[in-house]
Amino acid sequence: MVPKLKEKERAIELRKKGYSYSEILKEVPVAKSTLSLWLRSVGLAKKQKQRVTEKRLTALRRGWEACQKKRILITQKIKKEAKEEIKKIDKKDLWMIGTALYWAEGTKAKEYRRGEKVSFSNSDPNMILLFIKWLKEICLVSPSHLIYELYIHKNANWREAQKYWAEILSVPLNEIRIYFKKHKILAKRKNMGKKYYGVMRIKVRRSTNLNRKITGWIEKICEILYCGVV
Repeated sequence: MVPKLKEKERAIELRKKGYSYSEILKEVPVAKSTLSLWLRSVGLAKKQKQRVTEKRLTALRRGWEACQKKRILITQKIKKEAKEEIKKIDKKDLWMIGTALYWAEGTKAKEYRRGEKVSFSNSDPNMILLFIKWLKEICLVSPSHLIYELYIHKNANWREAQKYWAEILSVPLNEIRIYFKKHKILAKRKNMGKKYYGVMRIKVRRSTNLNRKITGWIEKICEILYCGVV
């Protein structure tokens, strides 16, 4: 079959302008194998190559945005269903949650240092607020017995961080003590920038016996669940 000269000329013209194969096929309705044969010797100038590359990048970007939107919708659906599984949290639930939280993140008494006070550190404000709620409602700790300590790198905006935590905790600015981290700051650290607010440590005055009590709760949980290490 004699090639259609007009179609071939049009295809070559479009290709030289930087059109992709799929774009050309929309205007020149021939088989893709025929188009490849016509255009295999047609080179592209730098400008035209750039156009093709940009088109591909745009297509990839659209695909990525579509996938991201889909992930967001799936995440929202899963989180909504998960939230519906929790109807309420009573005092016993709060006691268990706080005890497990302290077990994971709190300071425990050591064999070589038995007089350890209650102390809890974290950078997550929700976790800090939950711990304080647990102290007040379960452990019956008075707000006046709480000590707030902010640990932060020297090169960070510690004044802004102090203000941030004061607002989160609803306490006066001067109640948050500042302690600067002394170790070297590595370039690979990710906890930097405007949203870096350091680590908040909550301590309880005169709480050695409370720490011992919490340790007893933790040990009993281990005994009941058969997960204690002898």
